[in-house]
Amino acid sequence: MNTNPERKEIDLLEYWRIVLKRKWILLTFCALLLVFVGIFSFTATPLYQATASIMIEEPNSGAFNIQEVLGGGYQYDYMGTYFNTQLRLLQSRSLAERVAKKMNLAARSELQMRGAPRPNLLSYVKRVLSLSWLIPRKKAPDEGGGGGESTTAKPLPNVNALYAFTVLGGLGIAPVPETRLVQVSYSSPYPVLAADIVNNLIEEFIDFSVETRYEATQQASEFLSNEIAKLRDDLAAKERELQRYGEEKKLLFLSDKESSVVSKYSEVNSAYTSAQIDRVNKEAIWRGLKDLKIDALPPSINNPVIQSLKTAYMQVRSEYDEKSKVFKPDYPVMIQLRARLDSSRANLEAEIGKAVEAAESDYRAALKSEQSLQNLLEIQRTDVVKMNNNAILYNNLRVDVDNKRILLNSLVAKQNETLVSARLGGLRTSSTKIIDRALVPGGPYSPNTRRSLMMALLLGVIGGLGLIFLVEFLDNTVKGPEDVEKLVGLPSLGVIPFLSPDATKKRYESGNYGYGRSYGNSYGSSYGSDESGKSDQPPPEQRQIELINHLYPKFSISEDYRTIRTSILFSHADTAPKVISFTSSMPQEGKTATVANLAVSFAQLEGRVLVIDGDLRKPRMHKVFRSRNTVGLAGFLTGKISLEEIVQKTSIDRVWLIPSGPHPPNPAELLNSKRMRELVNVVRDSFDVVLIDAPPALAVIGPVIISSLSDITVFIIRAGKTTRKALVKAVGEVRKSKADIVGVIFNEVKTGGEGRGAPYYHYYQYEYYTDESESARDREGGEGRAAASANSKRS
Repeated sequence: MNTNPERKEIDLLEYWRIVLKRKWILLTFCALLLVFVGIFSFTATPLYQATASIMIEEPNSGAFNIQEVLGGGYQYDYMGTYFNTQLRLLQSRSLAERVAKKMNLAARSELQMRGAPRPNLLSYVKRVLSLSWLIPRKKAPDEGGGGGESTTAKPLPNVNALYAFTVLGGLGIAPVPETRLVQVSYSSPYPVLAADIVNNLIEEFIDFSVETRYEATQQASEFLSNEIAKLRDDLAAKERELQRYGEEKKLLFLSDKESSVVSKYSEVNSAYTSAQIDRVNKEAIWRGLKDLKIDALPPSINNPVIQSLKTAYMQVRSEYDEKSKVFKPDYPVMIQLRARLDSSRANLEAEIGKAVEAAESDYRAALKSEQSLQNLLEIQRTDVVKMNNNAILYNNLRVDVDNKRILLNSLVAKQNETLVSARLGGLRTSSTKIIDRALVPGGPYSPNTRRSLMMALLLGVIGGLGLIFLVEFLDNTVKGPEDVEKLVGLPSLGVIPFLSPDATKKRYESGNYGYGRSYGNSYGSSYGSDESGKSDQPPPEQRQIELINHLYPKFSISEDYRTIRTSILFSHADTAPKVISFTSSMPQEGKTATVANLAVSFAQLEGRVLVIDGDLRKPRMHKVFRSRNTVGLAGFLTGKISLEEIVQKTSIDRVWLIPSGPHPPNPAELLNSKRMRELVNVVRDSFDVVLIDAPPALAVIGPVIISSLSDITVFIIRAGKTTRKALVKAVGEVRKSKADIVGVIFNEVKTGGEGRGAPYYHYYQYEYYTDESESARDREGGEGRAAASANSKRS
């Protein structure tokens, strides 16, 4: 995130410069808007506004509403449906007709005076803007009528409907946020009429709501009586049909949801499930006893006899095993123990056999019981299916009877509420209450001239600024040094102001045609000025810009050329450039005039200056110096003429010219020839400064070739005319030749706050004045060094 305050300040300054540069757009827009609003404010008819306050509450829950009958207990969304409906009713045409009829607006004197309004300036403006004058008026049916039967004048039909639009035209409804209050207002040129319409409107609205409400109640009462009678007949018929069907099918229901057949089936099913569980348990016991072995009896056997015999058997066996370690098997004690062991085993096996028989008997009995219950369950299942088929229609009939009984009870209750509401109708109660009645306004509320003008001024400033930045955004021309720096990274070498005839004449008459100081005494007093500082020559014409530095050296624009000369000399810190080429993006950017005046500026340093017209297609330099163009650069490059023949001495001291000569068929090939490079090398040694006027960079390839032969290249930009795209492309083309582009010169910059380059010109002018003494010393020192270097080279 960039938080550099310096950059922000530069951006704000740039915006300020844009506003100053196009301030007339802002001033014009503000003036037009103020004039229009002022005309409207001073010619508009004064309007008076009367306001009343009413409160719209929720509908009384005790009163009957037809929506509750038809919607089955419909609840109002107060802040949604009901409240918005009441607001729309306040603006309905039917309510306005009731007000017009009650007030007899057709007979009101205020409205009679409005029959033929007096035309004013505002009406004419509206007529012109609406283009209604282009549409021909339709003639009335009785206009221009010829002979025929005389007819009596008939009154207009439905006069109240016509005046209803008068009521609606000035009506305003504004609900107060977060409350149930509504502001009802009416605007009219007549204050008494405005108050009367508002008060009658809210009264008629209350009467209208009461009448509408109880008309619906009366209609609902008649509707309910007819529906209740029909519903009672239908309910009696359905009950008789339900009873007859139940007796026919012998249906008996223990409850609303269960019959006797279903209850019996449920009991049998529960018993069958218990029998299955009992059979499975007994079968498991039987199979467990059947597979028992005496030597591996589990400890979980529940038979106490078997457990006792098992214990006795295990004791005898343990004793036998212990004594067998001491006595032999035929020993008498061992024979007795063996007999006891066999007897215990036989008893245990006999008891286990009895337990297996008893368990099998229990299993067989449980299995037989399960099979019996299964057969009974199948019989009950058949009865249930048959009963369900019969109960379907029975249940449908019973549901229909129950629904009709509920609906009948609801309609009877609503009918009772309707009777109560009908009795309350005479009380004229309403959910709308009048909070504040409208009073006769003491003064007009519109037009508010002061507020309108302030708003017009504010909108004018905002709109004017918007137009300024819109025009600035659409303007794709180069406006100042900052643009050049951002686009191509080149510095500005100086600014040449636009030579306006009016500004030149004013400066000449006031004597303020220079910067207050002449540049050098050697020539400052030799160009038509007396001791008082005023020039004895006529002011320069605009077409004399090509040599204004020579004709009027004390004029301010001449000093601008000398400033540019100094910038070019300081563009290289080590040595001053000698061969300098000048080009531009497009034609007619002041390149030739700039080169001619810079030649004069360099000559004023008492150095030899050569100007070469490198534009072989459209040369103009010979016209500026009023030289012949019969021979020139083209002849030398073709080898027909020597260098001494093409170098011409001009009327200006220390300035020579090589014109372009006749138009060659192949300018690019000639400029890229060996003779062109030899020419540059020769004149570099013969002259102190060589200025080459190259053609536009986007027109031909010549500038690229010439720039490669020069020490430095300078771009000429016409302020407000050269586009950004053209400049970027032209600089890119020249840079392909590895040329040393030192900067740009802004030409024809309009001063005095007018034009696109004015802020930049004043910026450089301010910088010049603040650093006048120091820059003058540096410039004179630099130029003196350049002149001394030139003299030493000539010698």
